[in-house]
Amino acid sequence: MGATRHIFRDSGYRGLPAEFYAAAEVFPAPAPRWIVFNHALAADLGLPPDADTPELLNLLAGGEPPEGRQNLALAYAGHQFGQWNPRMGDGRAVLIGEIQAPDGTLYDVHLKGSGPTVFARRGDGRATLPAMLREYIVSEAMAGLKIPTTRSLAVVATGAPVFRDIAQHGAVLTRIARSHVRVGTFQYAAQSDGRQDLGPVLTRALADHCIARDYPELSVEPELYPGFFAAVVARQAKLIAQWMLAGFIHGVMNTDNMAISGETIDFGPCAFMDSFNSRQVFSSIDAAGRYAYSRQPSIAMWNLARLAEALLPLFGADEAGALRVAQDTLDGFRPVYSAALAAGMERKLGLTAGDARNAEFIDKLWPMLDRGRPDYTLFFRRLTQIAAGADEAGFFALFADSEPGAREGAAAFLADWRALTHDGDPARRLAAMQASNPVVIARNHRVEQALAKAADGDLGLFDRLCAALKNPFADPAPGPEDFEAPPRPEERVTETFCGT
Repeated sequence: MGATRHIFRDSGYRGLPAEFYAAAEVFPAPAPRWIVFNHALAADLGLPPDADTPELLNLLAGGEPPEGRQNLALAYAGHQFGQWNPRMGDGRAVLIGEIQAPDGTLYDVHLKGSGPTVFARRGDGRATLPAMLREYIVSEAMAGLKIPTTRSLAVVATGAPVFRDIAQHGAVLTRIARSHVRVGTFQYAAQSDGRQDLGPVLTRALADHCIARDYPELSVEPELYPGFFAAVVARQAKLIAQWMLAGFIHGVMNTDNMAISGETIDFGPCAFMDSFNSRQVFSSIDAAGRYAYSRQPSIAMWNLARLAEALLPLFGADEAGALRVAQDTLDGFRPVYSAALAAGMERKLGLTAGDARNAEFIDKLWPMLDRGRPDYTLFFRRLTQIAAGADEAGFFALFADSEPGAREGAAAFLADWRALTHDGDPARRLAAMQASNPVVIARNHRVEQALAKAADGDLGLFDRLCAALKNPFADPAPGPEDFEAPPRPEERVTETFCGT
């Protein structure tokens, strides 16, 4: 029995100053039961095949940690939709430990929806089953697309209701992450409740923790903290490029939702685009479009500028020199982002890497998509099929309902694409496109359908969707649902919230 409890060791986060966390009270679930257990992820983490024991079930439902340990609620601050909040933290989540995978990588083990903590801000600390299953689906979809992301090990029903607009089943998600340190964690350290003498001490301790955990290669860097900031900027630039290539919209890019490790974290009102719209948002409260698809790179830079502000004391005693370091490093975001986006788009379009004509061609892609509003994923899927020898009918069908002139723009684009891809190795081109353009994504309407059925106790659609998303670049197994198809008008999800 004890062996199961000790598969997770105590968290290295406890080595940080006590200001960064608070001990969390334990709220055992009255009747826990497995909803889903991610056996493939468990194997990657080095857990035994029979790890989903009753004892682990109790622990992941919010039960007592091993003797001598305490669950931790992590402290952080953040800008939410641009508005400063000096004290946030894990109001309904706890860090229960960490695990070292066979390759040596350390991962946090984090429970979401396990009950209120000192940071709950009058919330009940609970989570609904649909919200936790949504995070499970989307985080695992991101992993299937090979986009850096937090993962989901399990969802456990607690047996207790959670009251929102209506009573819903309560659930706890077990999230696996390289780290749960956020930009907002550094903002919290830097402010240190107005005690200026403490802020740099806490910031340095936190930076040292992150470097040792997520950026150990920097230990030989002569300019350690500027090098750390540069490494975080580069990871975020590459991550956002991958979001854009996949048509992913995070929805709520607050500074407390940007992980220093470079992983996608917190899946609330997020989605993969259906019909292309550069101004698309996926939170109904984002009326100003702050977190729209096309604004994600600039918002990432804005968030990183807030990180730079927190790190300034570590860049040198000379304030002007520290500001230059911060600005010069932040200016490096765009080149890294642009290079990653261009390289990814070359693969998606089957272009010869480095061809001088590619940049101009790709620049024309975005306004053409905005005017024609084709399904984003199917656009690249149909190009891939043309590269494999299919006719153009499926491609032009995507523009059937476009505004006047859009179809002609698509035809001109296709002609230019054929000219650019005329030379070279067709087999290599096709392989690159097939490996870059998914057949299946976590389409919002399918996710919502799966969650609605799961809430009623039917996990069939949820299981089939998760299976398809594990290998999104292959045709899914035959089944009653067409996971490739976009939503019909009556299936479109028109409202999304930062729900719990």
